[in-house]
Amino acid sequence: MKVVIMAGGKGTRFWPLSVNEKPKQFLRLINEKTMLQQTYNRFREWLPEDKIYIVTTEEYAPLVKAQLEVPEQQLILEPYQRDTGPCVTLTALTFLKENDDEVFAAVPSDHYLPDNDSIYKLFTLAETAASSDLSIVTLGIKPTRAETGYGYIQTHKEINQKVLKVHSFIEKPNKNQAEALLRQENVFWNSGIFIWKPSTIVYYMDKFQPQITKNIAGYLKGNASEYANLPKISVDYAIIEKAESKFMIPADIQWDDVGSWTSLERLIKKEDDMNLLQGNIHVLSSKNCIIKTEDRKTIVIGAEDLIIASTKDGLLVCHKSFEQEIKGILKKMEEDNQE
Repeated sequence: MKVVIMAGGKGTRFWPLSVNEKPKQFLRLINEKTMLQQTYNRFREWLPEDKIYIVTTEEYAPLVKAQLEVPEQQLILEPYQRDTGPCVTLTALTFLKENDDEVFAAVPSDHYLPDNDSIYKLFTLAETAASSDLSIVTLGIKPTRAETGYGYIQTHKEINQKVLKVHSFIEKPNKNQAEALLRQENVFWNSGIFIWKPSTIVYYMDKFQPQITKNIAGYLKGNASEYANLPKISVDYAIIEKAESKFMIPADIQWDDVGSWTSLERLIKKEDDMNLLQGNIHVLSSKNCIIKTEDRKTIVIGAEDLIIASTKDGLLVCHKSFEQEIKGILKKMEEDNQE
């Protein structure tokens, strides 16, 4: 099988560390390797070089090449970022153009997955399940907390099977909904990892989003303007929630979607008073804070449960309970600047 690493996102919930010019997948967030390098190295341990592809935007191609020694033919480039729906469709049509319908896994570039032996076994099982015509397979993680930043998957009741039939996808819940989901035995976190054949993607896109398939096919024939007209839509909304043949494999592994500031607390050891400090920082009477600063001395006094991040690109002061709002307010700021 192949692995296609999706590395075209903006990572806005990590602002101001993650910015348009260099989003989070190209940053060293939890160790000396960037998120993209960690993801690539993880699969390189058991897949040959020619089976690992990177799909990103033309804008980020230089960053990918600077961080990974990947052949040019292993890069699939979007002219514009249009979310995961167009991204995976471009990937599928690119493979099919070469008469290649081998199963591939579409994986985010910013996940923490340290157990490589388990990942290999899960992907091998998923490859077999996805080989059936029109089958979409994903990995599900058993929830350990009432997380409001993740999507969820509800399976049918036969939870003792290795491959479960998906009943429904559940969007990011509020706190009460997340607590109720946590108590259900047949509910899992949506890992965002999908395994399928290129022809399966194109079948469902033709069925549910035919204009997207048509535009991308036109783009691959040389009409560059076709891509600019594509909608921004996730592959979940575009086809997965509507598809008939969906399966999930329970993944009993250590996993984290490194998608926001508080995710770092689960992966990096904290200082005294439960503070996570990165930079030249001095704290007094402060606890349970995440503080990241670059190139300046920082003093924080009397703070609690705050995210404080200061870089050359901006300053963020945010209560942890509001971190999911960062993406929305940045979008509004961009819209206001365009008026």
